[in-house]
Amino acid sequence: MTLLNANTMGSLGLKAQLPLYDRSAVSAGIVHVGVGGFHRAHQAMYIDDLLNKGEALEWGICGVGLLPRDAHMRNVLRAQDCLYTLVLKYPDGRWEPRVIGALVDYLYAPDDPEAVIEKMASPSVRIVSLTVTEGGYNIDPVTHQFDLSVPAVAADLHNDQPVTVFGFVTEALARRRRRGVAPFTVMSCDNVAGNGHVARQAFIGFARAKDPDLADWLENCARFPNSMVDRITPQTTDEDRAAITERFGIVDGWPVVAEPFSQWVLEDSFSIGRPRYEDAGVQVVDDVEPYEMMKLRLLNAGHQVLGCLGHLAGYRMLHDVAQDPLFADLLMGYLDHEATPTLRPVPGIDLAAYKLELLVRFSNTSTGDTVARICTDVSDRIPTFLVPVVRDQLASGGEVGRGVAVVAGWARYCEGTDEQGHPIEVDDRRRDSLVAAARAYGDDPLSFVRQRDLFGDLADDPRFSRPYLAVLASLHDRGARWTIANLGTLV
Repeated sequence: MTLLNANTMGSLGLKAQLPLYDRSAVSAGIVHVGVGGFHRAHQAMYIDDLLNKGEALEWGICGVGLLPRDAHMRNVLRAQDCLYTLVLKYPDGRWEPRVIGALVDYLYAPDDPEAVIEKMASPSVRIVSLTVTEGGYNIDPVTHQFDLSVPAVAADLHNDQPVTVFGFVTEALARRRRRGVAPFTVMSCDNVAGNGHVARQAFIGFARAKDPDLADWLENCARFPNSMVDRITPQTTDEDRAAITERFGIVDGWPVVAEPFSQWVLEDSFSIGRPRYEDAGVQVVDDVEPYEMMKLRLLNAGHQVLGCLGHLAGYRMLHDVAQDPLFADLLMGYLDHEATPTLRPVPGIDLAAYKLELLVRFSNTSTGDTVARICTDVSDRIPTFLVPVVRDQLASGGEVGRGVAVVAGWARYCEGTDEQGHPIEVDDRRRDSLVAAARAYGDDPLSFVRQRDLFGDLADDPRFSRPYLAVLASLHDRGARWTIANLGTLV
């Protein structure tokens, strides 16, 4: 067994693919905020691919953690010289291990906030990338403006030592402006429609409240490219760690497991240069929106089709839900008849093949993806991925029944008790308000969808409210499986 670090990596031999480059020659031209499993399985892998080709030595990654929970990542990465194992799990049971070396440094902001700001302010840093979750951009869902009332954000407007990503990034940009250094590109890699536009609105909105001249400079000089990212990356478990040690002899405190599929579509809009991402298979395009809508409304919304309803039906693993013909039919019906009609043409993509591949990906038993992960922070997901499909279909007179059923399933799930009377742990930043609204069903059956910051005026539209009430009543009276099997008679 080998404890993974720079000194021991060479002893792994043929057990895993190793970096083909001299890591001591790699400098950090990218700072990434929010180093989790997805970033390490996706964006960092693409940079590693470029480094293995002999490219991008100036485009290594310095990771940044802002939150208390990031302290564990700091400890693991420091012990391992920022190396980690990426294991791809194939449907046939094959595991493919690879050591990623693209992450060359990691800074934990609570340890030294000044070091993080100065790193971003350094002229050598040309991209600050982000995976801060769908809800991390602090855009008010009703006004669609940056929310300055959040206590941490309000504090960062006046504090010298920031705590939010907005405070850190804006202070670093302010220093670059004072020093005559061009602004870095802010590259969002989160599952948000128009993520570059959203990031631009968030950071310039914060900057305008703090320093209007800085905001003007950013509007004129900074770039916020849109992107679409895709790879199913389950949370790493203790079982994964133990299996990696047993199979490959690698002792890794925080490996990453992922499916083989990976896609990245990136708008070619950068202020002071970028790596040759296309050499690593990234689709660099002028317009990301068609690809983005495809992914958000098919894959991400597809996950939600299987999530809460799958849990109510008794499933705990995503592949078990996807392999159930009842749920597979529900998913494919949603993809074909509700989501696809809302999409623009997607250049170079066979949508029929893409949708069939989604079912294969969701059914991959090796990945070990859980229903619990799909049901985490649903308030950031269903309103973002699925509700817009419902709205578009209502506007065009199209089918909405399956999407309505997903919303009703979420409401039933948020009541906090399953069909057998067992408690459901609702893991969501809005947990208290969601549970309260769901449990008010007896007094007001539409209480859950009256949350206008999530659903707007859908509760007022009988084309939505009538089937919603019928499906929710059926979920209470007959359960998820019967409801899905008889959905056609309810909607």
